[in-house]
Amino acid sequence: METHWIYAALLGLSLAASTGLNTFLPLLLLAGAARFGFVNTAEVFNGSFAWVASDAALAGLGLATLVEVVGDKIPAVDHALDAFGTVARPLVGAFAAASVFTGADPAMAALAGLAFGAPTALGFHAAKAGTRAASSATTFGVANPVLSVVEDIAAVVLVITGLIAPLLVPVLLLAALFVMWRVFKKVRGQWPFNKRRSVPTV
Repeated sequence: METHWIYAALLGLSLAASTGLNTFLPLLLLAGAARFGFVNTAEVFNGSFAWVASDAALAGLGLATLVEVVGDKIPAVDHALDAFGTVARPLVGAFAAASVFTGADPAMAALAGLAFGAPTALGFHAAKAGTRAASSATTFGVANPVLSVVEDIAAVVLVITGLIAPLLVPVLLLAALFVMWRVFKKVRGQWPFNKRRSVPTV
C-alpha cells in the first residue's frame, strides 16, 4: 500500500513539474493515455477525477494545449502566456497531482495536490520564466521559440517517465532544474548590461 502512494506521489510530481513548463499538455497526455487504453483509468485517476478522460475534457484540453503550444512560439504572446501561467500553472499543477491519488478521499487528494503539486508547478514556472527573461534580454526573443520547443519536449518526457518509470522522476527533475539553471547563467552572462565597462588607466 505504501508503494502505491509513493508511485502516485512521483507521478503527481512529474505532472506538476511538467505543468510548470506547459499548462495543459501534461493533463492532455495523461487523459489521452487513459482514454485510449495505454493506461488503466481506474489505476491512474482518482475516481472523482475520471471525467478528465472523457471526450469533452479531451477536446477542451486539446484546444487549450494547441493555443498554448503555438502561442508560446510567438514573441510577446509568450510573455502574456507566462503571466497567465503564474496563476494558472500552480492551480493546474495541484489539480493534476491530486487527480492521480487513486483510492484516496477526494479531500485528501486535493490536499496532497495543494501541498506539493502547486509549489512544484510554481517553482518550474519561475525557473522557466527566469530563463525566458534572460533569453529575451540577450537575444531579443529570437531564441525563445527554441526554448519553447525544448520545454514542450521536457514536459512530454516528464509525463511519460511518471507513467512508466516513476522512480526516475526525481532524477529527471533535478536534471531539468540543473539544465535551466545553466541556460539561465549562460544567457544572463551574455547580457550586455552585466558586462563591466573598462575604465581607462591614466
